[in-house]
Amino acid sequence: MKKNNKKSKTLLPDDTKKITSILLKTVLILFVLFLIVILFNIVNHWIKYNSITEQYIKLANNLEENTNSFDNTTKQNINEDTTFHLTAIGDVMCHNTQYMDAYNASTGEYDFSYVFKDIENYIKNSDITVSNLETTFAGEDIGYSNYPRFNTPDALAYNLKTLGVDVVSTAGNHSLDYGFNGLSRTIDVLDNADITHMGTYQTQEDRDTIVFKYVNDIKIAFLNYAYGTNGITIPSDKPYCINLIDKELIKNDIETAKSQEADMIITSVHWGTEYNTVPNDTQNELADFLFENGVNIILGTHPHVLQKMEKRTVTLEDGTTQDGFIIYSLGNFISDQNADNTRTSIILDLQITKHTDESVTIDDVNYIPIYMYKDSSASTKKMKLLDINKTISSYEDSSDTSIGENMYIFLKGELNTISDILN
Repeated sequence: MKKNNKKSKTLLPDDTKKITSILLKTVLILFVLFLIVILFNIVNHWIKYNSITEQYIKLANNLEENTNSFDNTTKQNINEDTTFHLTAIGDVMCHNTQYMDAYNASTGEYDFSYVFKDIENYIKNSDITVSNLETTFAGEDIGYSNYPRFNTPDALAYNLKTLGVDVVSTAGNHSLDYGFNGLSRTIDVLDNADITHMGTYQTQEDRDTIVFKYVNDIKIAFLNYAYGTNGITIPSDKPYCINLIDKELIKNDIETAKSQEADMIITSVHWGTEYNTVPNDTQNELADFLFENGVNIILGTHPHVLQKMEKRTVTLEDGTTQDGFIIYSLGNFISDQNADNTRTSIILDLQITKHTDESVTIDDVNYIPIYMYKDSSASTKKMKLLDINKTISSYEDSSDTSIGENMYIFLKGELNTISDILN
């Protein structure tokens, strides 16, 4: 048996020192790496912390600024008076000569917009415009017609909207010219044209709902009543379809508007004697009743001619006072009537302010005299509403002499007539 002649290797002192040195260096390197990792994490977290802190501070500052801005705006709204302009125009009538003039044979469509070109800026630039509709939109299928039963192309409604008309009163003596169906379709056309309406209704619920419009955060209630329907019987199963002048009904509507926190109440009334420029006793008595019960503004329609306007200080039942304004009749806005004073009218402008104490004042009353001109020499587009003052000035400086000398002299006389009637 052979002996194992191999001897075990013994480490020398120098070898031990080398190994120890290597181990120490390794440990040191690992320790340095460990410190680097720790330091990197600390720096990284510090950067993230600062970024988050900066974002938080910015967010907090923005929130504070927005809060302050909201508070300041709220305080400003609370502590400042609010003013707006109300424009009112008269009866929108449409005789057969008008819709024939508006007809385009090449397209088979109607367009009344050319009639308003001379005066449209006064209406478009107003905060809110109110008018009276003296016709129906009963539909083409039953045929368009004029006096004594009016039915007008729907295009007129859309042209009025484009002009800037916001609200129309529809309770009048021609509301039922084509029965309840014609009344109802008229409402549908106005809805489609986005024109607010008052005075005629499709349901009892609609009748019992007060019409409100907001202008510069001022809540305005609109009411409308008529003296009658030219003898046409109101359907017995639809007594709600038109507001007739009834003091109990009116008073209840006024109280409802007040209970719903109306800032002011505007009432359009279809009343008076046709072609008479002086209000009758019934108008005067009803006007007093409306004011005493809290109506701020009364807009009269139906006589087809202008009647006087006046501003009042009204004493209410509780002893408080408020501003009141009335124009007994706005006359015709558009028509083709030829009786005296039926072609002249005004665009009424009222400057109204709601004060911080909740009171409402009528600060300024202005008007633009207008005339419904008909150019008989033209083959188409004969009808045109004239700004009387502008037309006279244009004739005098020779920038527009299209009206002729006779019309120029006539319009100068109409200015005096308008001023005398309005008082």
